[in-house]
Amino acid sequence: MPKRYGGGKMRAKGRAYKFGDNVNTDEIIPAKFLNTVDPEELASHCMEGIRKNFAKHLKKGGIIVAGRNFGCGSSREHAPFSIKSAGISCVIASSFARIFYRNSINIALPILESKEASKGVSEGDIVEIDFQKGEIKNITRGVVYKARGFPDFMERIIKTGGLLKYVAK
Repeated sequence: MPKRYGGGKMRAKGRAYKFGDNVNTDEIIPAKFLNTVDPEELASHCMEGIRKNFAKHLKKGGIIVAGRNFGCGSSREHAPFSIKSAGISCVIASSFARIFYRNSINIALPILESKEASKGVSEGDIVEIDFQKGEIKNITRGVVYKARGFPDFMERIIKTGGLLKYVAK
């Protein structure tokens, strides 16, 4: 998950896991696992529809980097929840399906759009993110990419732990 450093800034750092375009919600969490909301169970099947043993080889704090239209398909909240439960600290893509984007923010899964990072980051690269600045550093390659930083209200929702906790607060 994103960490807060000096001044409360949200940052993440981790190994990149690369995926292509049009990764759909059934690939993120196959429909046969939708009968549970147990975070550990969902985490163990994260990305199973596209990469069979992804969860077994995942390093906590990792960052998914994908192409266009990430999270397309059904509106299932299980998809971003399985990613967050697996310990992914952020998803970076060229673009996101609208409902996936909204569901991710609602559950406090940080996501960033960056065509440049999507193309420039490779599997295994170490990436560091400053969410407020919208800065994505590829430490492995020594390159910095830009993404749109979070508006203040979205950052507050994510820092609070999601929309429900934000509204309750």
